[in-house]
Amino acid sequence: MNATTATDAPARAPRADKVAVVDEVRQRFDDAEAVLFTEYRGLDVGDLAALRGQLIEAGCRYKIYKNSLVRLAIESSAPDGALDLLFGPTALAFCGKDPSAAAKALRDFAAAHDALVIKGGVLGSALLDGAQVGELADLPSRDEVMAQILGALAAPLNSLASMMNSLLSEMPGLVQALIDRNSLDSNSVEGENNQ
Repeated sequence: MNATTATDAPARAPRADKVAVVDEVRQRFDDAEAVLFTEYRGLDVGDLAALRGQLIEAGCRYKIYKNSLVRLAIESSAPDGALDLLFGPTALAFCGKDPSAAAKALRDFAAAHDALVIKGGVLGSALLDGAQVGELADLPSRDEVMAQILGALAAPLNSLASMMNSLLSEMPGLVQALIDRNSLDSNSVEGENNQ
């Protein structure tokens, strides 16, 4: 008698749609500067839409995936402890070039909506807890840093431009003074020659 047990059965291939989601999540993690983990239990569809809009303005995508599929996608590359953030209804904010702007948007939204909980995140290869995401939100945004850099670069240029304007405005007087001096010198030389 040849009885087949559950362990003898051939392994079922993963469904194509789940494989596609795992690949998508893995790619989004690879492309993001930071990924922030939130719990959205208690937010209605309108609230989630408003939050997504604010995050899009901050250069961020906000997506909800099954925790089990996210685990599969990041288990080999996520920093230690990141998988522990995958409990309860979890949504992920995939941040582009300005993670601080996304963290600010989440913090501001959470302040107005108690149902949104910021669990933590991954910034580069570092794991952040909720408090550290708050600290990230306190950093100046990329645009603010760029404005500060441009201001610092522009200050010496403004001084140079001011100095050049001053010289140019004084130039006619300097030229006239040279002309007058040369004419006095030539008159005095002529006077000496005539004597």
